[in-house]
Amino acid sequence: MPGIDESLLEAMRLPGARGASVVDWISGLALGAVGDAPGGDAEATAAETAELARLATESGALALTAPPGDGTGASPGGAPGDPDGPSGKEPPVQDLIITNADSYHLLRFVTTTFDSTVFVHLWLDRSEGNLALARIRLAELTDRLVLG
Repeated sequence: MPGIDESLLEAMRLPGARGASVVDWISGLALGAVGDAPGGDAEATAAETAELARLATESGALALTAPPGDGTGASPGGAPGDPDGPSGKEPPVQDLIITNADSYHLLRFVTTTFDSTVFVHLWLDRSEGNLALARIRLAELTDRLVLG
C-alpha cells in the first residue's frame, strides 16, 4: 500500500498533471506535494484548497445524502452496504471539481478507519488532461493511500 510520496508520484503520471498534494483540511498544511502549484506556492495553495474542502464538508446542503428508498443505493447508518462499514468512515463529500479556462482542480477526500481530515489535490492541464480518467484514478489512489 503506497504512502504519500508514492501516491503523489502516481498521480503525476496522469495525462496533463501539473501538480499534486496531500493536504490536511483542518490545519491547511500540505503533508506532501509534487510538481507545480497554482501561483507557484504549494503551501499557499494547500491553505486555500483546505478552505474549500472545509466549506464543502461542513456544508449541510453539500453533504446531504439521498433519502432512503430513492433508488440511489444510499442506506441509513448501520444498514448493510452502508459506506460507514468496515472500510472506514466515508466523508460527507467524495470530491470537489473546479474548472477554469485552462485547468481542472480535483480534490478527493481520503477515507480512513478514523475521522480523516485529508484530501488529495490534483491540478490538471485542461487541454491535456482527462477529467473522467483523473477522477477514477484518484479514487483508486486514495483508497490505497496509507497515512502515517
